Amino acid sequence: MATTNVVTGGQYNYDIVRKFTIMTLVWGVVGMLVGVYIASELAYPFLNLDLPYITFGRLRPVHTGAVIFGFGGSALFATSYYIVQRTCQTRLFAGGLASFTFWGWQLIIVLAALGHVLGLSQGREYAEMAWPVDILIAVVWVSYAVVYIGTVMKRKEPHIYVANWFYLAFILATALLHIFNNLAVPFSATGSYSLFSGAQDAMTQWWYGHNAVGFFLTAAFLGMMYYFVPKQAGRPIYSYRLSIIHFWALIFLYMWAGTHHLHWTAIPDWTSTLAATFSIMLLLPSWGGMINGIMTLSGAWDKLRTDPIIRFMIVSLSFYGMSTFEGPMMSLKDVNALSHYTDWTVGHVHSGALGWVAMISFGALYHLIPRLWNTKIFSEKLINVHFWLATIGILLYIVPMWISGIMQGLMWRAFDDFGNLQYGFIETVIEMHPYYVFRALGGTVFLLGMVVMCYNMAVTIRSGNTRAVA
Repeated sequence: MATTNVVTGGQYNYDIVRKFTIMTLVWGVVGMLVGVYIASELAYPFLNLDLPYITFGRLRPVHTGAVIFGFGGSALFATSYYIVQRTCQTRLFAGGLASFTFWGWQLIIVLAALGHVLGLSQGREYAEMAWPVDILIAVVWVSYAVVYIGTVMKRKEPHIYVANWFYLAFILATALLHIFNNLAVPFSATGSYSLFSGAQDAMTQWWYGHNAVGFFLTAAFLGMMYYFVPKQAGRPIYSYRLSIIHFWALIFLYMWAGTHHLHWTAIPDWTSTLAATFSIMLLLPSWGGMINGIMTLSGAWDKLRTDPIIRFMIVSLSFYGMSTFEGPMMSLKDVNALSHYTDWTVGHVHSGALGWVAMISFGALYHLIPRLWNTKIFSEKLINVHFWLATIGILLYIVPMWISGIMQGLMWRAFDDFGNLQYGFIETVIEMHPYYVFRALGGTVFLLGMVVMCYNMAVTIRSGNTRAVA
């Protein structure tokens, strides 16, 4: 339904924002539910039920795809379309093309999930989709770029707010990463051979894999942070100059860091050393962004006691700071020798994914939904319940993974007095079991918080009126 929110030169297109907002909630529940199930499979393998379609290997990319691209991607489409209209003071460019990005993106998530369950995979981290789906992704993404850049170009406001710079970098970098990582020669309707081979293929994959985290899961959500934190706090960003330095330093440094995933492999040693160097340098802009977001509350710290939405945002920035310290530390070769291939990496990834990405998304959605439907949030108490469920769930997840990962690394490296390995691999698996149970429990608590949010927002939306959006 079209809105009647009139601005100079036309109306804002909130219909597309609402659609993506609703699907963010849907994919959040679906993706996190699959995540809890596969975590439970690792703790209790009988849950595989001897069915190939629901084994961990097939459901794991369903989980990552639904959470990263379904939940995270839909949140980014929704917030970017909202922010670019509000900050540029103009209606979204090419409304029909914007609608195409919605339906195309949802089709991509469904086709990818079906392909994963059926065992159709390229075997590339975060890029398992078969080549026809990759082509559809490219078409939808280029359409997204046209809509977003077109809106910026016809803006009524001469200044381009910093959030838009982060979204623009995310859109352009993701297109570049996706296209080059998926260059392939098809040999069937669903199968293909990568254009790269051996060490080149590995370097290309982790150039993509790490920068998918860097631009899709970091730069884009920083754009979200730079708009919604000042809005919710009712204060300007702490330092606009720092936000510009943060942007350019982050954009320059991130592209070089991916090869730190390949320490101790067949690639040239200097390439992973260079990547580790840039990873350490990334600490400065990352913490600059965290400090900028948190210090926006200067003079308004009392809001942390009274506003649960602000709590989501500040905790997300805290996890962002922690994850961006932990990541560079793990890129150091001596640390990586212990952490690589262990659950420590899983804990690190989820401290960023749940603590940073999900928490800032929750805060943004709680701010956004009442404004999109011109109503008040149904229950602030339920926001508080969600906050504590999410926070406790994250800690129950990542702390056992840190312990399990360090334990794994130490057991794999332990030697007896005769120079033989002290532990067999199966012994490490047995020792990991209780931590896997706690991981599944933490995921369940976090999922429960997501369900509470969906209920709260469903009642809120039902009471809303889209005919007079403020």
